[in-house]
Amino acid sequence: MAKAKQTGEVFEITDMSAPILTEMQKAALAGASQANFDFSSDTILEAAKEKTGLSDFGEMDFVERLDLWCECVKEDEFLSPISHAALWGMFVRYASDRLRVEDICKRHPEILDIEIDRPIIVAGPPRSGTTHLLGLLSADTRLRSMPWWEAVAPVPTAEDEPTADDPNPRWTRAEAGWQQQDAMLPLFKYMHEFSPDHISEDIELQALDFSSYLLEWMALVPRWRDYYLSHDQSSVYAYLKKGLQVLTFLKGPNRWVIKCPQHMEQLPVLHSTFPDATFVITHRDPVGSIRSTLSMWLYASRILRTKSDPEEPKGYWIDRYKTLLERCVRDHHVLPPEQTVDVFFHEWIKNPDPILNEIYSKAGITLDAETLSTMHKYHADHDPGVKGKVIFDLERDFGITADDIRKDFEFYFDHFPVQREVK
Repeated sequence: MAKAKQTGEVFEITDMSAPILTEMQKAALAGASQANFDFSSDTILEAAKEKTGLSDFGEMDFVERLDLWCECVKEDEFLSPISHAALWGMFVRYASDRLRVEDICKRHPEILDIEIDRPIIVAGPPRSGTTHLLGLLSADTRLRSMPWWEAVAPVPTAEDEPTADDPNPRWTRAEAGWQQQDAMLPLFKYMHEFSPDHISEDIELQALDFSSYLLEWMALVPRWRDYYLSHDQSSVYAYLKKGLQVLTFLKGPNRWVIKCPQHMEQLPVLHSTFPDATFVITHRDPVGSIRSTLSMWLYASRILRTKSDPEEPKGYWIDRYKTLLERCVRDHHVLPPEQTVDVFFHEWIKNPDPILNEIYSKAGITLDAETLSTMHKYHADHDPGVKGKVIFDLERDFGITADDIRKDFEFYFDHFPVQREVK
């Protein structure tokens, strides 16, 4: 598979620590500051009931986690008004979608008998190419995947019925949200796209059970991190499976490809939930992934936080990556070798085809010439250099070097043949 030529513009963000806000950003912050949100589980669940007309949330053990989410949001004193509005909307959306999942399962109990047949599950460090790999595999129409428009509204309502003017209202709403985000943070799309058709992480289904590491991307929540890491996630992964069963019931086929970086630190429960899966674990020099995460956080902080402080992501995410990778090293042995493919970034960027052949071979699916050609086209169309690329600068923006970060990850290089990428 040939690497696409770099045709997009190259961007450098020079105002990371002292951002110069646009008039639109200033107006959005001013407008959001007029609203007040009651971050309590009672208020959020009542809002979801009113929104959906439903009342049965199923097992209520998630309320303890929702309570902690709310407490952690209130404890993060530097969240901006835009963050408060976004988090409130997310919490109500997850509660509403949980009500709809429980409702459709009550009306169609056969959903819970649906087999999730030998899924292909991608995991790897955040910002290590897992999104591109997921999209590439999803180009194979024999596999079922979850586009963003479906992830944020997994169970359609009466309002989502197609009309002559709008064949997919869920897509239309997702597109409106994406356009709004793009207007507010125009360079974010070169870091992580959220357009309606991009293939979403399965973390959106885990969030219906109010768990996962999702909240850590939205706020500084060390208390939630410690709770999540110290509690068994079996019930959360069971809810992920329930979500996949619902989506399979609504639309096949029943051979899923899903991904979430978080799976890397949850390998035992991932394997026990999906024992017949093909596990695709990506590996990259942690510095490359961490540099991207720190920069993405700091860029977004201009509207999501009341200060743009490089010490915030630096103090949180370097250590968080270490935990993620330590758990992967500790637990990788639980994955059956005949069902596991380790993908190394330096090999992937040279030639993905042998890796794709190995994935398909272990998944028991024929990788024919037509499918491979479709993947080649997807790869060319979605190469990071085609639309544009953001250049990150660790030393300028964070006062740290690649070697400063890498010294804490020797255990990872000792265990996996990962090449040092960032100088």
